[in-house]
Amino acid sequence: MKKQIITGAALSMMLIWSSCSKDFLNRIPEDKVTTDNFWNTQTDATNALNAVYGQLGDGGAGIASLMDGQNAIYEDGASDNALAQYPWESNATVIALGNITPINDDGFDFQGIRKANALLENIDKVKGMSADLNKRCKAEARALRAFYFISLVLRFGDVPLVTNTTMGNLPRDPKDKVVKFIYDELDAAAADLPESYSGGYPNEKGRITKGAALALAARMHLYQSDYAGALKYAKAVMDIPGYSLFKVAAEDATDAADNYKIWVDFADNTEEKKFRLGLRSYEQLFWAANKGNAEVIFDRQHVFQKDPQSENTYLLPSNFGGWSSVTPTQELVDAYASFKTGDPLTTTIDAATRGDRYKVRDNGNIQPSFYTEFRNRDPRFYATVMFDSTRWNRLGGATTFKWRKGGSNNSKTGYNFRKLVDPAAYPDYDNWSNHIIIRYAEILLTYAEAKNEISGPDGSVYDAIDQIRERAGMPKLDRAKYAGQAALREAIRHERRIELVLEGNRYMDIRRWKTAPAVMNRKVYAIDGTEADTRVWSDRLYLLPVPQSAIDKNAKLLPNNNGY
Repeated sequence: MKKQIITGAALSMMLIWSSCSKDFLNRIPEDKVTTDNFWNTQTDATNALNAVYGQLGDGGAGIASLMDGQNAIYEDGASDNALAQYPWESNATVIALGNITPINDDGFDFQGIRKANALLENIDKVKGMSADLNKRCKAEARALRAFYFISLVLRFGDVPLVTNTTMGNLPRDPKDKVVKFIYDELDAAAADLPESYSGGYPNEKGRITKGAALALAARMHLYQSDYAGALKYAKAVMDIPGYSLFKVAAEDATDAADNYKIWVDFADNTEEKKFRLGLRSYEQLFWAANKGNAEVIFDRQHVFQKDPQSENTYLLPSNFGGWSSVTPTQELVDAYASFKTGDPLTTTIDAATRGDRYKVRDNGNIQPSFYTEFRNRDPRFYATVMFDSTRWNRLGGATTFKWRKGGSNNSKTGYNFRKLVDPAAYPDYDNWSNHIIIRYAEILLTYAEAKNEISGPDGSVYDAIDQIRERAGMPKLDRAKYAGQAALREAIRHERRIELVLEGNRYMDIRRWKTAPAVMNRKVYAIDGTEADTRVWSDRLYLLPVPQSAIDKNAKLLPNNNGY
């Protein structure tokens, strides 16, 4: 059933490195050949640095491969946003079911860290390298090493703090010690990194920047509920010139052919234009044609026809050649607010009632009242979710989505994802767009949450959220309705869920907010009211188990996390 997915290098120039030195990339570079013969030229140093970037796509068996974006969709599959139906693709399935054990390895991987350590230990041996480039390469390696440690800490808590290549088997260091190391490394790296790269060797675009290091620090502080730190670093990113939300100014003829009047009661042409440009701005942000736009802070690079990222396959339904690997839950669908008012929908439809409305009559038509559920929603809903009878003209041909229940490669929930699918690659190729690891919208959301938690609502909090909503074609927040800290907190959390779906944040958000027991310990129903999945929550899932495969090699990793 599955076709082979091949992932390549993180940057275009890495193709040379990966093709000539594949064996080197697959071992810790600390042997005689490396130390005696490798660290001689500037090219050696930059190739070794590219190998550190290479781990962005080789994070092991984790649900999100070190949260690199490559498989961040599976993080949502381990949350209430989505159902990941194939346990052989990721650990998201067993995590959501509450069944993960030490048999599962969810990314307990130190290869990127060790490659960064090797560079930091050896780069000063290189002759003829300018001091500025030497300093910058060290900063890139330190930032990437911190990034890899972030993933380990978020998943496993206490982990060995491996900072050089000569370290043998180590016990797990306390989480707080590793977190401090991460913060210190990102600070040091940010001080030496440029705000942007001009392009061309050795200044290729896509390398980690000052803004990326600061943004990762903001994310980590937020995930640790250190709101003062999150606010500080988010503001630092916002103060860097050049970042802004991606927007399109017009639709082309292909997009204009989509008829959204079927679903939205537009008051006039102005309202329709606002809706359509909001939808287009949001969906096209992730397309290969717009890679490296002003919203992107850090992304994992993909090379056209050499390094597909495969989300066209993972996300599309079977009749469009996809696998339906990760599909929206009904809870996510119900979370999208009203385009007209900006407020969450107040009508809750239980599974039995929804199933009755979905019954098919003799002529093959679903009950008309069923479709009222999907009217007048947030434009991001239509840019994110495929539901029965929706069309997407960009895919060409027979583009009306009809749910096929049962069988191979079909959604279990009755919905498929449209977000992250790049129609330019359909149907001949898979997706070549870069995976965005962190973008400016997340920084605005981090700023808003941190500021509200510290001091409550103010104009800057509303402005940060309104920027995101207006880009999507949504109304501004009602400041009277969301005047209090608690009410605004819920609005910000809602905005994070909708804006960042499939980008790897929801999994951590519901854990740090301690809402996971409520949102995960429940059944997942399909669109026809039948049961699609049963999630079971236990508090041991706040951390994942150190895999037995690692313990077998290093008994000092014991004891395991509670519950495993």
